[in-house]
Amino acid sequence: MDIDLIFKIAAIGIIVSVLNQVLARSGRDEQATMTTLAGLVVVLMMVAQEIAELFDLVKTLFHF
Repeated sequence: MDIDLIFKIAAIGIIVSVLNQVLARSGRDEQATMTTLAGLVVVLMMVAQEIAELFDLVKTLFHF
């Protein structure tokens, strides 16, 4: 696992939280919620790719 993945997730979290605060303060609560959900989906897709690579590695390692 790369340390870059952790930095990418942290950067996405910071950007999403700033956007959420800006949108919430300007009265656009629905867009703030959608931004948060979009950030969550992006991070989950990144993690899912890493888990898929892990399963492929285990499969190769044990010759399944």
